[in-house]
Amino acid sequence: MGPRVERIHKAADFIRDILEPACLLPKVGIVLGSGLGKLTDIIENPVTIPYKVIPGFPVSTAIGHKGNFIAGFLSGKPVIAMQGRLHYYEGYDTDTVTLPIRVMKVLGIEYFFVSNAAGGVNTSFHTGDLMIITDHINMIPNPLIGPNMDEFGPRFPDMTRPYDPDIIALAENLAKQMEIPLQKGVYFACTGPTYETPHEYKYMRIVGADAVGMSTTPEVIVARHSEIPVFGMSVITDVAHEGDDDYVTDGEEIVKQADAAADKMTALFAAVIGKLK
Repeated sequence: MGPRVERIHKAADFIRDILEPACLLPKVGIVLGSGLGKLTDIIENPVTIPYKVIPGFPVSTAIGHKGNFIAGFLSGKPVIAMQGRLHYYEGYDTDTVTLPIRVMKVLGIEYFFVSNAAGGVNTSFHTGDLMIITDHINMIPNPLIGPNMDEFGPRFPDMTRPYDPDIIALAENLAKQMEIPLQKGVYFACTGPTYETPHEYKYMRIVGADAVGMSTTPEVIVARHSEIPVFGMSVITDVAHEGDDDYVTDGEEIVKQADAAADKMTALFAAVIGKLK
């Protein structure tokens, strides 16, 4: 066992020793983006594991990211949620950024749900919209660069359907019943930490992006490497501004907007997870 795999298993063993006696080994792994931690409030029988106590585990430093695993039951399914993710812009390499996903895989997750706060590139989007991610454009270094960890997946994994069509269809049907409006689109991932210039927004729109952010794709790539079905959602917290002399992108405001939309996303995630087999 190489040092990378050993680090994953050491962290997973620590978490398993806490969760297994409580019958909380997870079926679903969840990553909650900036300002989107409300979902943890409805997890039943919650067990909180701060990242800082897990052997070899990095800590989250981003605004709106508390840095905990929350395990428990959501809609009758055992889940483990990351209350705050790790980012490439924090100075972590993508192998470290995606360490928690590998750990959740070792713990036994069968589905992976991911969320983020994103800027709206599509001109029809508005602040507060929920966007189902149907595909992505990844401009963050690929987390699979380097020696392949064969026990997790193949050297050249297929990415034809990075976001599971069946779960997307389920989410659309449930959202319609719940009267939650949805957008669908392509997520553009860049490194950050700077927000986008007006011409970068224009470029992203030209190449087919609908929303932009600084996360998510490394985690999705690692989940798909292990053939875990993925469902992704962006909360549109601001929209592209081109030529507006008075506009400034504000990180605190983005977290505030994400918090305002989090109730709808939380309700939909819970409903979809409740219908998983």
